[in-house]
Amino acid sequence: MIARMLRRDLAQSFPFAGGGAGAALPVIFFLAVAMLYPFAVGPDANTLARTGGAVVWIAALLAAILPLDRLVGRDIELGHFDQLRLRGVSEEAMMAVRLLAHWLSFGPPLILASLPAGALLQLDGPTLYLVLVGLLAGTPGLAAIGLIIAALTASLRAGAALSGLLLIPLALPILIFGAGALARADAASVGFVAAISLGLVALTPFAAGAAIRAVR
Repeated sequence: MIARMLRRDLAQSFPFAGGGAGAALPVIFFLAVAMLYPFAVGPDANTLARTGGAVVWIAALLAAILPLDRLVGRDIELGHFDQLRLRGVSEEAMMAVRLLAHWLSFGPPLILASLPAGALLQLDGPTLYLVLVGLLAGTPGLAAIGLIIAALTASLRAGAALSGLLLIPLALPILIFGAGALARADAASVGFVAAISLGLVALTPFAAGAAIRAVR
């Protein structure tokens, strides 16, 4: 059952599996920011190298907003979660699987996209390494925050707009420590990002599951 749920959730997320072009929007947005930023600040290599890593983090945070409107709302309308509950699947298990599928469709593509983004922003090797490790540690936390917000706002008329407004302040600790690791060239700050993400991942199935029960 869990494997079938994961396959279904992934099929809704990835464009090549029937998820639609909207599933690729976070990566497209992420790369668009990396391409446009040099035009905004100029081609100076030192400026790009000094600020490019932080721009990657900001782009990742903003890209995390794009998938929120399709995370749980449509399945609530179609009664998908009700059907799973009748089969004995708890809301916590549903949300744990949805979190994994959301991260797989969102996190690894952004991490891979950071390689060409780093080249566009002229990041050196150590900085790009910190960006990659930081995104690997931070994207699970961004996915967890996004799922909680999507579950909480699913029943609201302006839920999609509210989701973006809520995600940005809640994700600030991840952004601060992730970008801080680049500013200080200190990999230890990535540990704080990983700790925050781990706590959010552990909390999300229960918080999002409770929100789904309240909506149903």
